[in-house]
Amino acid sequence: NTSDSPVAVETLDDVPEHVLRGLPEDVRLFPSAVDKTRLGVWATKSILKGKKFGPFVGDKKKRSQV
Repeated sequence: NTSDSPVAVETLDDVPEHVLRGLPEDVRLFPSAVDKTRLGVWATKSILKGKKFGPFVGDKKKRSQV
């Protein structure tokens, strides 16, 4: 970033309460490994292939919207 303006960093305070309540066991939100200004989803232990999560609450988004 070459501009002098500060970069907003996403925090847990920015995450709606229903999202935090709906996180599966052993899944947490921490700073992203891809974009340090955003939160990323991290597993605290291995998740078996085929594991299903849900139900989810919120708005469904197209891939182009995320």
